[in-house]
Amino acid sequence: MSVDVYFDDGSVRGLRDYVRRVGRALGLSGECSCVEVDRPLGAYLALDGRVPSFPNWDVALLWREDEGWAVAVEPDGVEEPVVLARMGGDPVPSPHEVARWAQDFLGDGHVPSGHLPALV
Repeated sequence: MSVDVYFDDGSVRGLRDYVRRVGRALGLSGECSCVEVDRPLGAYLALDGRVPSFPNWDVALLWREDEGWAVAVEPDGVEEPVVLARMGGDPVPSPHEVARWAQDFLGDGHVPSGHLPALV
């Protein structure tokens, strides 16, 4: 099920609302997201929890209008996030679908070996 969200060049209000609804579906509170207004539009949503393979790294959901949602880890908060998995399918699924996918990923904690970042 896709969400009817309209993004235009002059406003990212719809995207901010969509990301806020994804955060609520995940049970997050407070301000834990940001929106990238340059094309392609993007968003960052900090998550609670950890990926067992990377217990000291923060976890986030990333969204890009051309790729949809991805789970990523942040090695030190300075480096670019490392994408571990992409949701695929509709780039704008319902907030509940995103939440279920992210929770399933974090609950399983299985990261395919091809997605493991090099630890330097």
